[in-house]
Amino acid sequence: MNIQATNVLAPVPPRTMAETGLSMVMMRDILLKSMFRMNLTQLSDIASVICVPLGVTQEIVDLTRTQRLIEATGTLHANSGNEMGYQLTDAGKARALDALSQSEYYGALPVPLEMYKEQVGRQSIRNIQLTRDQMLAAMGHLILPVDLLQNLGPAVNSGRSILLYGPPGNGKSSISNGIRDAMGDKIFVPRALEFSGQVITVYDPIVHSQAQMALDDPNSLRRNANRFDNRYVFCDRPTVITGGELTLDMLNLTYNTTARTYQAPLQLKATGGVFIVDDLGRQKESPQALINRWIVPLEESRDILALQSGEKFTVPFDTLVIFSTNFHPNEIFDGAALRRIFYKIKIDGPSQENFLKIFAMVARKRKMPLDETALLHLLKVKYPTIEDNYANYQPIFLIDQMIAICTYEGIPNQMTPDLIDRAWANMFVRDEVIAR
Repeated sequence: MNIQATNVLAPVPPRTMAETGLSMVMMRDILLKSMFRMNLTQLSDIASVICVPLGVTQEIVDLTRTQRLIEATGTLHANSGNEMGYQLTDAGKARALDALSQSEYYGALPVPLEMYKEQVGRQSIRNIQLTRDQMLAAMGHLILPVDLLQNLGPAVNSGRSILLYGPPGNGKSSISNGIRDAMGDKIFVPRALEFSGQVITVYDPIVHSQAQMALDDPNSLRRNANRFDNRYVFCDRPTVITGGELTLDMLNLTYNTTARTYQAPLQLKATGGVFIVDDLGRQKESPQALINRWIVPLEESRDILALQSGEKFTVPFDTLVIFSTNFHPNEIFDGAALRRIFYKIKIDGPSQENFLKIFAMVARKRKMPLDETALLHLLKVKYPTIEDNYANYQPIFLIDQMIAICTYEGIPNQMTPDLIDRAWANMFVRDEVIAR
Protein backbone atom coordinates (compact mmCIF):
# COMPACT_ATOMS: atom_id res chain seq x y z
CA MET A 1 0.00 0.00 0.00
CA ASN A 2 1.43 3.38 -0.99
CA ILE A 3 1.76 6.14 1.60
CA GLN A 4 0.93 9.73 0.75
CA ALA A 5 3.57 12.37 1.56
CA THR A 6 2.30 15.84 0.67
CA ASN A 7 1.16 15.37 -2.93
CA VAL A 8 3.68 12.63 -3.79
CA LEU A 9 3.24 8.91 -3.23
CA ALA A 10 6.06 7.71 -0.97
CA PRO A 11 8.08 4.57 -1.69
CA VAL A 12 6.91 1.75 0.56
CA PRO A 13 9.57 0.22 2.85
CA PRO A 14 10.50 -3.38 1.96
CA ARG A 15 9.07 -6.02 4.30
CA THR A 16 11.38 -8.81 3.16
CA MET A 17 14.80 -9.20 1.57
CA ALA A 18 13.11 -10.06 -1.71
CA GLU A 19 11.22 -6.75 -1.71
CA THR A 20 14.48 -4.77 -1.70
CA GLY A 21 15.04 -5.95 -5.26
CA LEU A 22 18.72 -6.63 -4.53
CA SER A 23 20.79 -9.80 -4.63
CA MET A 24 21.58 -11.58 -1.37
CA VAL A 25 25.31 -11.19 -2.07
CA MET A 26 25.10 -7.42 -2.44
CA MET A 27 23.00 -7.01 0.73
CA ARG A 28 25.29 -9.32 2.69
CA ASP A 29 28.47 -7.59 1.53
CA ILE A 30 27.15 -4.08 2.25
CA LEU A 31 26.08 -5.22 5.71
CA LEU A 32 29.51 -6.76 6.40
CA LYS A 33 31.35 -3.68 5.12
CA SER A 34 29.15 -1.39 7.21
CA MET A 35 29.72 -3.44 10.37
CA PHE A 36 33.46 -3.53 9.69
CA ARG A 37 33.91 0.16 8.83
CA MET A 38 31.59 1.53 11.52
CA ASN A 39 32.15 -1.07 14.27
CA LEU A 40 28.42 -1.84 14.46
CA THR A 41 27.21 -4.51 16.88
CA GLN A 42 23.52 -3.77 17.52
CA LEU A 43 20.73 -4.72 15.13
CA SER A 44 19.01 -1.33 15.44
CA ASP A 45 22.26 0.48 14.59
CA ILE A 46 22.86 -1.79 11.61
CA ALA A 47 19.28 -1.24 10.37
CA SER A 48 19.68 2.53 10.73
CA VAL A 49 22.91 2.52 8.70
CA ILE A 50 21.77 0.24 5.87
CA CYS A 51 18.36 2.02 5.85
CA VAL A 52 15.98 -0.94 5.87
CA PRO A 53 13.49 -2.05 8.56
CA LEU A 54 14.56 -4.16 11.52
CA GLY A 55 12.79 -7.24 10.18
CA VAL A 56 14.67 -7.12 6.87
CA THR A 57 17.96 -6.42 8.65
CA GLN A 58 17.37 -9.42 10.93
CA GLU A 59 16.70 -11.58 7.88
CA ILE A 60 20.03 -10.54 6.30
CA VAL A 61 21.86 -11.07 9.60
CA ASP A 62 20.33 -14.53 10.07
CA LEU A 63 21.31 -15.67 6.58
CA THR A 64 24.80 -14.24 7.03
CA ARG A 65 25.09 -16.14 10.33
CA THR A 66 24.32 -19.39 8.52
CA GLN A 67 27.41 -18.66 6.38
CA ARG A 68 29.37 -18.14 9.62
CA LEU A 69 30.34 -14.61 8.72
CA ILE A 70 28.52 -13.12 11.73
CA GLU A 71 28.08 -14.53 15.21
CA ALA A 72 25.98 -13.52 18.19
CA THR A 73 28.01 -12.29 21.12
CA GLY A 74 25.68 -14.05 23.56
CA THR A 75 25.15 -10.93 25.63
CA LEU A 76 22.21 -8.56 26.02
CA HIS A 77 22.92 -4.84 26.32
CA ALA A 78 20.65 -3.08 28.82
CA ASN A 79 21.48 0.32 27.36
CA SER A 80 20.42 -0.80 23.89
CA GLY A 81 16.92 -2.04 24.58
CA ASN A 82 18.17 -5.50 25.58
CA GLU A 83 19.27 -6.21 22.00
CA MET A 84 21.40 -9.23 21.20
CA GLY A 85 24.87 -8.16 20.09
CA TYR A 86 26.54 -9.35 16.88
CA GLN A 87 30.10 -9.31 15.63
CA LEU A 88 32.03 -10.36 12.54
CA THR A 89 33.79 -13.69 12.63
CA ASP A 90 37.31 -13.98 11.25
CA ALA A 91 35.77 -15.24 8.02
CA GLY A 92 33.37 -12.27 8.09
CA LYS A 93 36.23 -9.80 8.48
CA ALA A 94 38.07 -11.46 5.59
CA ARG A 95 34.93 -11.28 3.43
CA ALA A 96 34.40 -7.60 4.39
CA LEU A 97 37.97 -6.74 3.38
CA ASP A 98 37.59 -8.64 0.11
CA ALA A 99 34.31 -6.81 -0.62
CA LEU A 100 35.92 -3.44 0.22
CA SER A 101 38.70 -4.18 -2.26
CA GLN A 102 36.02 -4.45 -4.94
CA SER A 103 34.03 -1.40 -3.83
CA GLU A 104 34.42 0.94 -0.86
CA TYR A 105 30.68 1.60 -0.83
CA TYR A 106 28.90 0.83 2.44
CA GLY A 107 25.91 2.23 4.29
CA ALA A 108 22.42 2.52 2.79
CA LEU A 109 21.36 -0.34 0.56
CA PRO A 110 20.85 1.04 -2.96
CA VAL A 111 17.55 1.16 -4.81
CA PRO A 112 17.42 -0.94 -8.00
CA LEU A 113 17.20 1.31 -11.05
CA GLU A 114 13.95 -0.26 -12.26
CA MET A 115 12.27 0.41 -8.91
CA TYR A 116 13.54 3.99 -8.96
CA LYS A 117 11.99 4.55 -12.40
CA GLU A 118 8.59 3.72 -10.89
CA GLN A 119 9.12 6.27 -8.10
CA VAL A 120 10.15 8.93 -10.64
CA GLY A 121 6.81 8.41 -12.36
CA ARG A 122 4.97 8.89 -9.07
CA GLN A 123 6.69 12.20 -8.38
CA SER A 124 7.25 13.48 -11.92
CA ILE A 125 7.84 17.18 -12.36
CA ARG A 126 5.28 17.00 -15.15
CA ASN A 127 2.62 16.28 -12.53
CA ILE A 128 3.06 19.82 -11.20
CA GLN A 129 0.50 22.36 -12.32
CA LEU A 130 1.39 25.82 -11.05
CA THR A 131 -1.21 28.56 -10.95
CA ARG A 132 -0.78 32.25 -11.70
CA ASP A 133 -1.04 32.99 -7.97
CA GLN A 134 1.79 30.59 -7.15
CA MET A 135 4.03 32.17 -9.78
CA LEU A 136 3.21 35.66 -8.51
CA ALA A 137 3.90 34.64 -4.92
CA ALA A 138 7.31 33.24 -5.84
CA MET A 139 8.26 36.24 -7.96
CA GLY A 140 6.52 39.01 -6.05
CA HIS A 141 9.88 40.63 -5.33
CA LEU A 142 10.45 41.07 -9.07
CA ILE A 143 8.86 43.74 -11.26
CA LEU A 144 7.94 41.82 -14.40
CA PRO A 145 5.76 42.56 -17.45
CA VAL A 146 2.34 40.88 -17.30
CA ASP A 147 2.88 39.05 -20.60
CA LEU A 148 6.11 37.50 -19.29
CA LEU A 149 4.30 35.64 -16.50
CA GLN A 150 1.62 34.62 -18.99
CA ASN A 151 4.33 32.91 -21.08
CA LEU A 152 6.30 31.48 -18.17
CA GLY A 153 3.38 29.68 -16.51
CA PRO A 154 2.54 27.27 -19.36
CA ALA A 155 6.27 26.73 -20.03
CA VAL A 156 6.92 25.64 -16.44
CA ASN A 157 3.83 23.42 -16.33
CA SER A 158 5.03 21.60 -19.43
CA GLY A 159 8.04 20.27 -17.46
CA ARG A 160 10.11 20.30 -20.65
CA SER A 161 12.76 22.91 -21.57
CA ILE A 162 12.88 26.69 -21.54
CA LEU A 163 15.33 29.13 -23.11
CA LEU A 164 15.47 32.55 -21.44
CA TYR A 165 17.40 35.04 -23.55
CA GLY A 166 17.98 38.74 -23.68
CA PRO A 167 20.42 41.49 -22.68
CA PRO A 168 22.40 40.99 -19.46
CA GLY A 169 21.28 42.29 -16.10
CA ASN A 170 17.54 41.86 -16.54
CA GLY A 171 16.82 39.07 -14.09
CA LYS A 172 17.09 35.86 -16.10
CA SER A 173 18.82 34.15 -13.16
CA SER A 174 16.32 35.60 -10.67
CA ILE A 175 13.43 34.37 -12.79
CA SER A 176 14.98 30.90 -12.96
CA ASN A 177 15.26 30.84 -9.17
CA GLY A 178 11.68 32.11 -8.87
CA ILE A 179 10.45 29.19 -10.99
CA ARG A 180 12.22 26.82 -8.60
CA ASP A 181 10.67 28.52 -5.56
CA ALA A 182 7.17 28.42 -7.07
CA MET A 183 7.18 24.61 -7.08
CA GLY A 184 7.53 24.31 -3.34
CA ASP A 185 6.68 20.63 -2.89
CA LYS A 186 8.78 17.63 -1.88
CA ILE A 187 10.00 14.40 -3.48
CA PHE A 188 11.98 11.30 -2.48
CA VAL A 189 15.62 11.16 -3.61
CA PRO A 190 17.46 7.80 -3.50
CA ARG A 191 20.65 7.70 -1.48
CA ALA A 192 22.10 5.36 -4.11
CA LEU A 193 21.01 3.33 -7.15
CA GLU A 194 21.98 -0.16 -8.22
CA PHE A 195 22.46 -1.26 -11.80
CA SER A 196 24.22 -4.40 -13.00
CA GLY A 197 25.75 -4.93 -9.56
CA GLN A 198 27.24 -1.41 -9.50
CA VAL A 199 26.33 1.30 -6.98
CA ILE A 200 25.71 4.88 -8.12
CA THR A 201 25.41 7.47 -5.34
CA VAL A 202 22.70 10.06 -6.01
CA TYR A 203 21.81 11.94 -2.82
CA ASP A 204 24.11 14.94 -2.48
CA PRO A 205 23.71 17.31 0.49
CA ILE A 206 25.11 20.13 -1.66
CA VAL A 207 22.33 19.71 -4.22
CA HIS A 208 19.51 18.21 -2.16
CA SER A 209 17.83 19.94 0.79
CA GLN A 210 16.41 17.42 3.23
CA ALA A 211 12.85 18.25 4.35
CA GLN A 212 10.83 17.37 7.41
CA MET A 213 7.89 14.99 7.11
CA ALA A 214 4.67 16.39 8.53
CA LEU A 215 3.84 14.72 11.84
CA ASP A 216 0.62 12.75 12.19
CA ASP A 217 -1.87 13.26 14.96
CA PRO A 218 0.23 12.69 18.11
CA ASN A 219 -2.68 10.71 19.60
CA SER A 220 -2.67 8.30 16.67
CA LEU A 221 -1.40 4.80 17.46
CA ARG A 222 0.30 4.52 14.07
CA ARG A 223 2.10 7.32 12.26
CA ASN A 224 1.75 5.97 8.76
CA ALA A 225 2.69 9.23 7.03
CA ASN A 226 6.21 8.92 8.43
CA ARG A 227 6.74 5.39 7.18
CA PHE A 228 8.58 5.24 3.85
CA ASP A 229 11.55 3.43 2.36
CA ASN A 230 14.52 4.97 4.19
CA ARG A 231 16.78 4.18 1.28
CA TYR A 232 15.32 7.47 0.03
CA VAL A 233 15.69 10.96 1.53
CA PHE A 234 12.62 13.23 1.68
CA CYS A 235 13.78 16.47 -0.01
CA ASP A 236 12.66 19.71 -1.58
CA ARG A 237 12.49 19.35 -5.34
CA PRO A 238 16.15 19.68 -6.31
CA THR A 239 17.69 22.54 -8.21
CA VAL A 240 21.05 22.19 -9.94
CA ILE A 241 22.60 25.44 -11.17
CA THR A 242 25.64 25.47 -13.44
CA GLY A 243 27.29 28.27 -15.37
CA GLY A 244 30.45 28.76 -17.34
CA GLU A 245 32.08 25.82 -15.56
CA LEU A 246 29.76 23.25 -17.19
CA THR A 247 31.52 20.66 -19.36
CA LEU A 248 30.22 17.62 -21.20
CA ASP A 249 32.13 15.35 -18.80
CA MET A 250 29.98 16.64 -15.94
CA LEU A 251 26.96 15.07 -17.66
CA ASN A 252 28.48 11.57 -17.49
CA LEU A 253 28.85 9.13 -14.61
CA THR A 254 31.90 9.92 -12.48
CA TYR A 255 33.91 6.87 -11.49
CA ASN A 256 36.12 7.07 -8.41
CA THR A 257 39.04 4.76 -9.14
CA THR A 258 40.13 4.70 -5.50
CA ALA A 259 36.74 3.93 -3.94
CA ARG A 260 35.57 2.04 -7.06
CA THR A 261 32.15 3.69 -6.89
CA TYR A 262 30.10 5.85 -9.25
CA GLN A 263 28.72 9.34 -8.66
CA ALA A 264 25.54 10.37 -10.47
CA PRO A 265 25.91 13.17 -13.06
CA LEU A 266 24.28 16.55 -12.48
CA GLN A 267 21.15 15.90 -14.52
CA LEU A 268 20.43 12.66 -12.64
CA LYS A 269 20.77 14.49 -9.32
CA ALA A 270 18.28 17.04 -10.67
CA THR A 271 15.64 14.40 -11.49
CA GLY A 272 12.22 15.59 -10.40
CA GLY A 273 13.46 19.16 -10.20
CA VAL A 274 15.09 21.96 -12.14
CA PHE A 275 18.39 22.07 -14.03
CA ILE A 276 19.49 25.64 -14.73
CA VAL A 277 22.26 26.23 -17.27
CA ASP A 278 23.17 29.85 -16.64
CA ASP A 279 25.34 32.01 -18.92
CA LEU A 280 24.94 29.64 -21.86
CA GLY A 281 27.63 30.48 -24.40
CA ARG A 282 30.33 31.03 -21.76
CA GLN A 283 31.23 27.36 -21.42
CA LYS A 284 34.29 25.69 -22.90
CA GLU A 285 32.03 23.58 -25.13
CA SER A 286 29.83 25.34 -27.66
CA PRO A 287 26.11 25.74 -26.91
CA GLN A 288 25.44 23.60 -29.97
CA ALA A 289 27.55 20.75 -28.52
CA LEU A 290 25.74 20.98 -25.19
CA ILE A 291 22.33 20.91 -26.85
CA ASN A 292 23.39 17.95 -29.00
CA ARG A 293 24.14 16.07 -25.76
CA TRP A 294 20.59 16.84 -24.56
CA ILE A 295 18.71 15.89 -27.74
CA VAL A 296 17.67 12.37 -26.64
CA PRO A 297 16.85 13.40 -23.04
CA LEU A 298 14.76 16.40 -24.13
CA GLU A 299 12.81 14.46 -26.74
CA GLU A 300 12.43 11.05 -25.10
CA SER A 301 12.55 11.85 -21.35
CA ARG A 302 15.38 9.39 -20.84
CA ASP A 303 19.13 9.69 -20.69
CA ILE A 304 21.82 7.21 -21.65
CA LEU A 305 24.77 6.63 -19.32
CA ALA A 306 27.69 4.21 -19.49
CA LEU A 307 29.68 2.22 -16.92
CA GLN A 308 33.46 1.86 -17.00
CA SER A 309 32.96 -1.47 -18.74
CA GLY A 310 31.24 0.33 -21.61
CA GLU A 311 27.83 -1.11 -20.74
CA LYS A 312 25.14 1.48 -21.48
CA PHE A 313 21.81 1.88 -19.73
CA THR A 314 18.95 4.36 -19.59
CA VAL A 315 17.87 6.48 -16.64
CA PRO A 316 14.83 8.75 -16.32
CA PHE A 317 15.18 12.31 -17.52
CA ASP A 318 12.40 13.99 -15.59
CA THR A 319 13.80 17.48 -15.32
CA LEU A 320 12.74 21.01 -16.18
CA VAL A 321 15.77 22.36 -18.04
CA ILE A 322 16.19 26.14 -18.12
CA PHE A 323 18.83 27.60 -20.41
CA SER A 324 19.73 31.24 -19.81
CA THR A 325 21.84 33.27 -22.22
CA ASN A 326 22.75 36.83 -23.16
CA PHE A 327 23.20 35.78 -26.80
CA HIS A 328 20.48 35.78 -29.43
CA PRO A 329 19.43 32.14 -29.99
CA ASN A 330 20.20 32.34 -33.72
CA GLU A 331 23.82 33.20 -32.90
CA ILE A 332 24.48 30.03 -30.90
CA PHE A 333 22.04 27.39 -32.21
CA ASP A 334 21.00 25.98 -35.54
CA GLY A 335 17.35 25.42 -36.38
CA ALA A 336 17.40 21.74 -35.39
CA ALA A 337 18.69 22.58 -31.92
CA LEU A 338 16.13 25.34 -31.41
CA ARG A 339 13.32 22.93 -32.29
CA ARG A 340 14.33 20.76 -29.34
CA ILE A 341 13.84 23.62 -26.89
CA PHE A 342 10.11 23.81 -26.30
CA TYR A 343 9.81 27.40 -25.08
CA LYS A 344 11.86 30.44 -26.12
CA ILE A 345 11.15 33.48 -23.94
CA LYS A 346 12.85 36.83 -24.34
CA ILE A 347 13.65 38.73 -21.15
CA ASP A 348 13.94 42.38 -22.14
CA GLY A 349 14.92 45.41 -20.14
CA PRO A 350 12.10 47.13 -18.22
CA SER A 351 9.99 49.98 -19.54
CA GLN A 352 10.64 53.38 -18.01
CA GLU A 353 7.56 52.89 -15.83
CA ASN A 354 8.79 49.55 -14.48
CA PHE A 355 12.31 50.92 -14.10
CA LEU A 356 10.96 53.64 -11.80
CA LYS A 357 9.00 51.03 -9.82
CA ILE A 358 12.17 48.98 -9.33
CA PHE A 359 14.14 52.10 -8.43
CA ALA A 360 11.58 53.14 -5.81
CA MET A 361 11.39 49.61 -4.36
CA VAL A 362 15.19 49.36 -4.03
CA ALA A 363 15.43 52.85 -2.54
CA ARG A 364 12.83 51.96 0.08
CA LYS A 365 14.69 48.77 1.04
CA ARG A 366 18.02 50.60 1.19
CA LYS A 367 16.50 53.52 3.13
CA MET A 368 17.53 55.98 0.43
CA PRO A 369 15.14 58.98 0.16
CA LEU A 370 13.94 59.68 -3.37
CA ASP A 371 14.62 63.07 -4.89
CA GLU A 372 12.59 64.30 -7.85
CA THR A 373 15.35 66.58 -9.20
CA ALA A 374 17.91 63.75 -9.11
CA LEU A 375 15.47 61.33 -10.80
CA LEU A 376 14.69 63.81 -13.58
CA HIS A 377 18.43 64.31 -14.08
CA LEU A 378 18.85 60.53 -14.35
CA LEU A 379 16.02 60.10 -16.85
CA LYS A 380 16.49 63.26 -18.94
CA VAL A 381 20.27 63.65 -18.94
CA LYS A 382 21.96 60.30 -18.29
CA TYR A 383 19.75 57.68 -19.96
CA PRO A 384 19.53 59.45 -23.34
CA THR A 385 23.32 58.90 -23.60
CA ILE A 386 22.66 55.14 -23.80
CA GLU A 387 19.50 55.45 -25.92
CA ASP A 388 17.22 54.90 -22.89
CA ASN A 389 18.27 51.26 -22.49
CA TYR A 390 17.00 50.44 -19.01
CA ALA A 391 18.11 47.24 -17.19
CA ASN A 392 16.85 45.64 -13.99
CA TYR A 393 20.26 45.63 -12.32
CA GLN A 394 20.81 49.38 -12.70
CA PRO A 395 18.66 50.69 -9.80
CA ILE A 396 20.50 48.48 -7.28
CA PHE A 397 23.86 49.45 -8.77
CA LEU A 398 23.21 53.19 -8.77
CA ILE A 399 21.65 53.34 -5.29
CA ASP A 400 24.38 51.19 -3.71
CA GLN A 401 27.00 53.44 -5.33
CA MET A 402 25.36 56.57 -3.90
CA ILE A 403 25.12 54.97 -0.45
CA ALA A 404 28.83 54.08 -0.59
CA ILE A 405 29.72 57.68 -1.49
CA CYS A 406 27.53 59.08 1.31
CA THR A 407 29.11 56.71 3.83
CA TYR A 408 32.59 57.74 2.75
CA GLU A 409 31.74 61.45 2.84
CA GLY A 410 30.14 61.07 6.27
CA ILE A 411 26.78 62.47 5.17
CA PRO A 412 23.24 61.03 5.45
CA ASN A 413 21.98 58.89 2.58
CA GLN A 414 20.77 61.26 -0.10
CA MET A 415 20.16 61.48 -3.83
CA THR A 416 21.43 64.45 -5.84
CA PRO A 417 22.29 65.05 -9.52
CA ASP A 418 25.99 65.15 -8.56
CA LEU A 419 25.77 61.79 -6.77
CA ILE A 420 23.86 60.35 -9.76
CA ASP A 421 26.74 61.47 -12.01
CA ARG A 422 29.37 59.89 -9.74
CA ALA A 423 27.44 56.61 -9.51
CA TRP A 424 26.79 56.57 -13.27
CA ALA A 425 30.52 56.92 -13.98
CA ASN A 426 31.10 53.53 -12.29
CA MET A 427 28.35 51.72 -14.20
CA PHE A 428 30.02 51.90 -17.62
CA VAL A 429 33.56 51.82 -18.98
CA ARG A 430 34.34 54.46 -21.58
CA ASP A 431 35.36 53.03 -24.93
CA GLU A 432 38.92 54.23 -25.45
CA VAL A 433 42.41 53.09 -26.40
CA ILE A 434 44.81 52.82 -23.47
CA ALA A 435 48.49 53.28 -24.26
CA ARG A 436 50.72 50.49 -22.94
